[in-house]
Parts: sequence; C-alpha cells; structure tokens
Amino acid sequence: MAMASNGGGRPRLSIVIPGTDVAAFEDTLVSVLENRPAECEIVATLTVPYGDPWNIRDEVRFVPAPTGATLVDCVNVGVASSAGAIVHVLAAGWRATEGWAEAALARFEDPRVAAVAPLSVAAEDQTRIVAAGIHRTRGGRSITVVPRWNHRRVNTFTSDRARTPSAPMLEAGFWRVAMLPRSGFTKACGDRLAAADMSARIAAAGDRAVVEAGSHVVEGPSGRRASSYREGLRAERLFWRSLASESALPALLAHVAEVVRHAVATAPLGALPMLMGRLTALVQFGSCLGRARELLTLRREAAARRQDVADLAGRTLRIDEGHGLPTRPRLVGTAVPQTLPQTGRQAPLRRSA
Repeated sequence: MAMASNGGGRPRLSIVIPGTDVAAFEDTLVSVLENRPAECEIVATLTVPYGDPWNIRDEVRFVPAPTGATLVDCVNVGVASSAGAIVHVLAAGWRATEGWAEAALARFEDPRVAAVAPLSVAAEDQTRIVAAGIHRTRGGRSITVVPRWNHRRVNTFTSDRARTPSAPMLEAGFWRVAMLPRSGFTKACGDRLAAADMSARIAAAGDRAVVEAGSHVVEGPSGRRASSYREGLRAERLFWRSLASESALPALLAHVAEVVRHAVATAPLGALPMLMGRLTALVQFGSCLGRARELLTLRREAAARRQDVADLAGRTLRIDEGHGLPTRPRLVGTAVPQTLPQTGRQAPLRRSA
C-alpha cells in the first residue's frame, strides 16, 4: 500500500483500479504509478489471478473480486477496502496523466463538492475531449456530457462554459467517501447507469458534482451494451430510484417523453423488448421504496441545513452606516445659541434666571 509522506496515517486519496483483463489493468497501473500524487494508496480489484511479475505488492494492495464480478462489483470491493477520504475510480484500460489527481483533489476543498469529473481525452489525440462526466435527465436518461464543438480541445475548454455534470463516469471519477452509502454503487441499474443513480443521492443531499479542466484521463475501452430488454429494465429502475430527488410532476411528464424517445430510438426490433423491460421494472416498483425513503431523508436534512444557515444570517447584526457622535453635554445655567430667522446670524446669548 503506497502512503507517501504521511507517516502511515490515513491517506488523503485512494485510487481504485477495477478490472477483468490483465493487460488493460497493467496499462492503467503503469500510468498511475508514474503520475501518482503524495499521500495516496492504490487498491487493485481483479476478477482474474495476478502473479505480480513486477513485485509491487509493497506499493499496490491487491484485493480479489469474485469470479464473474461486474464493474460495479469490482468498484464496490475496492471502495470498501480503501481508507482515503476521497476515492478515485480508474477502470482498467483507462490511463492517468501528469497532475490529474492534484487538480481534482483541490476541488474538494469546497465542502459542497461531492464528486469531480475529470476530462476524458481520446487515446489517439489527447488534446481532444470526448467526455466531461455524465448528465442525468429528469426523465431518467443518462447522457455523456460532451463540450460544444468549439470547446472540445483541452486548450479551449473552460469549466464555467461547460454543462455541469450530474456525476462523473463510473470508469473515471473522484468521489467523496462520506457521500457514498455503505452499500456502494447499486447493481440494479447496471454498470452503465450506476453513476447516474448515484447522482440522485448527490442532488438530494444538496451537494454537487463539478468538472475539473486540469484533470485529464485517457479514455479506455467502452463497455458492452446490454440487450434492449435489459436497457429498458435498468433505465426504468433509474427513473423510479431517482424520482424522490426531483419535483414529481415535471419528472413524470419528462419520463413519458423519454419512454417515447427510447421506443423510437430502438425501433423496430428493439422497441418491444425495451418496453417489456420497463414493464418488468414497474412490476418491481416496491424495491424502490427503500431508496425513496433514503433520498427523502437526505432532502429533509439538506433543507434543515439551509434553514440553519438562513437563521444564522438573520441573527447577524449589520452596521451599514456610521452614526453621528452625541453632542457634548451642556452645563446647567448656560444658554444655547439660536439662529435668527432670515438673517442666519446667531442671537445673543441670554443667561437663564
């Protein structure tokens, strides 16, 4: 376990590398070892045996994942085995670049930042941006955030002009561990939608995700798409699991439009299996009730925090303007000068009796 310069204490960052392919894992590991920041640990979760030919067990902690584990399974195993306050997931096949971690870590100095999305750049052209996190719509869709055409180069990208992400991609993202539930990322929505599902928790808690322009990771292989049935099943689960973090009526209307869009996009052969998957998820609606209670609790806690801040601001004493100094006390028996009307001259002083 690599813990540089912190005397064996808790590392500030845990880098989790989940993978099922040894060659892809080694590519990622080499890039992390070459660019790792101080005070970090590296946790590797592999579903296949690894012989450690480089003898790096003093620098990397290997945690086996069950055979046949999905990306979400491997990530959860790695996060549960980590010790840092911030955890960074970098899937096998993705590569780190110089300074990628330090730039992202700086954003967590804002206590409201729950997650940071690095810029994903193309493997064949590392100046071209291919993703800046993901965006979850009210209707229950996860969309890769792609900068506008004139901001798709690293040297022209600015965070303030980019679309704010709902969360990082699961394959490459920084997360505040305190925000993650003890159970980790859900398997109910599959690998592709797990990060979008977590974004509902961020929104309900009143926190936010941001994109960091100075943090770059080289994109790796994209995951295989599931069947139309499973796509529909997981998308419908995502919507109902996220509904409690949204205003109900606008979200329901947006969801109807999303189902129609999805049906058109998968027509003609995939539309019916997709709709069957969504229907299956509706039948399983009861499994989402626990998640709804969790999100509602987070919303109430966030509202209470906002009220506390408002009450504190209301009790703060403000002095916007200076006040005039009080006049000097007048001695008993002295007269007060008076100004004569029209002339502006002072009347002669008269001593009181």
